Amino acid sequence: MISVLLIGKGNIATHLFEAFSNLKEIKVTQINSRELDNIPNADITIIAVSDDAIAEVSNKINNNFVVHTSGSFAMTHLKNKTRKGVFYMLQTFTKNKKVDFSKVPFCLEAEDKNDYQLLEKLAKLLSEHNYNIDSEQRKRLHVAAVFVNNFTNHMYKIGNDICKENNIPFKILGPLIDETASKIKTLSPEKAQTGPAIRNDEETIKNHLNLLSENNKEIYKLLTKSIQNGN
Repeated sequence: MISVLLIGKGNIATHLFEAFSNLKEIKVTQINSRELDNIPNADITIIAVSDDAIAEVSNKINNNFVVHTSGSFAMTHLKNKTRKGVFYMLQTFTKNKKVDFSKVPFCLEAEDKNDYQLLEKLAKLLSEHNYNIDSEQRKRLHVAAVFVNNFTNHMYKIGNDICKENNIPFKILGPLIDETASKIKTLSPEKAQTGPAIRNDEETIKNHLNLLSENNKEIYKLLTKSIQNGN
């Protein structure tokens, strides 16, 4: 049995605690990051707090093996005096939206080979998608994730706003969104690209720009230029 201490009460910590609690191979304890006076011991201590709090929280922990869950911070951002690692899940977490961990990629890193094997054993109890990703790779992966997740979701928000302003149900765009996401499972994003920008359809682009607010017009121009330049 692997003993796990989860530090944090946010989205990631909440989902992890629920998932770990359902596995007989894991004994999990969860504490708030403000409750660091009497820290329980564990095989793996997972700090699942905001990125800005990782250094401060880890500096108060003396457990043998401590990891964080951040995509953008290096393993060295941990300030504990003991062994360090990273247990990063490449997924978007919302507290009331259930996560299927069997589909989640786990990006793992550790200073010590045995610690890495322990992290891998823990991750495999949740998912078969496990990757050895170092801190520099993970930083760049996190940037890529912001583009495909956060920025893409903002595009949905703009599309939704346009629909609302014109009394159009946003759900009409649902099949298009699904097909766009589905295509890149078999095609590269470059080959899957369609639309007026890739076709250099200047008349359509001009018509679109005339329909947009100034802010969205600038976003449209920037994305159109990026598609046409191939970057």
